[in-house]
Amino acid sequence: MDAEDTAVRLGAPVEEVDRVRRLAGDRPSAPLPDRADAPALLRRLAVPPDDADEIMAGWPEPDSPLWTPELRWLLDRTIALVRADLGGHEWLPPGPALPRERGPAWRHLYVYAYLALVDVVRAYHRDHGVPDAVSWATLADLGRNLAVDRRMGGAGWPVMQSWLTLHARGGIYELGRLQHQRGDTIGLHIPEAGPLAPEAIDASLDEARAFFPRHFPDESHTEFSCGSWLLDPQLREYLPEDSNIVRFQRRFTLDPYEEPEGIDADVEVVRFVFRTLDTPLHRLPRHTALQRAVVDHLAAGRHWRWCTGRFPI
Repeated sequence: MDAEDTAVRLGAPVEEVDRVRRLAGDRPSAPLPDRADAPALLRRLAVPPDDADEIMAGWPEPDSPLWTPELRWLLDRTIALVRADLGGHEWLPPGPALPRERGPAWRHLYVYAYLALVDVVRAYHRDHGVPDAVSWATLADLGRNLAVDRRMGGAGWPVMQSWLTLHARGGIYELGRLQHQRGDTIGLHIPEAGPLAPEAIDASLDEARAFFPRHFPDESHTEFSCGSWLLDPQLREYLPEDSNIVRFQRRFTLDPYEEPEGIDADVEVVRFVFRTLDTPLHRLPRHTALQRAVVDHLAAGRHWRWCTGRFPI
């Protein structure tokens, strides 16, 4: 495989193609599910109908003209790269961002990789005694992310394709309202799934307190942690003290603030609150207190912060 030629054909940076080649090496890949079984699996993974139709239309059949040799190579080596880190819980980009306007094979290559890894990670879950309900609830984050990406006109996927490798490796678990990432601490993530009601947060934390010692007894966790713009104390200038976000903040002791490398909090807050990356500030909606806070803060020339905090398990 010539990395430079493959990169040109993929429309991707050569260093990212070479990274896939190096990390995947000759490690084993995994097969996709049978095409006949795919519609039921996509429904199980909460994939919206429009996305499911596209995924099926671009299915990597052996004789499909949509699948060029370089695309087939990237799919195979991406699966191998992620599978090689089964059980890992760090951020793992699976491959380069692709020009998704070229068609469904390009648009959904990393979705096909995810589908190929479902049986692999489900076996890992079973080895650790993870209940089926938790396993499927966790993996169904695929559908949630595809729906968000569609709302964003495809602009969300470059981040999501890396995020979803946590699910495909057994590094994260959805337990009620929150997602819980394994690591030195239990990292908390907040999916787009309704309000941050304190009782729902309490129930999710209690579930995690029992879940990790039971299913990962060799790992020792003493703290929950979170890194998010949701922990920015500046939000208290705009939101009432009894708001769910402020009550969520109060659970944490914040670390000393440091500008995070590679994260623009202004971009991330707009991405999450408005699901857009390119709408001018004056055209963003102002229907909720949070939306008004985000817009007013940025319009005043101020910036949001990506804060990290923790509290004992």
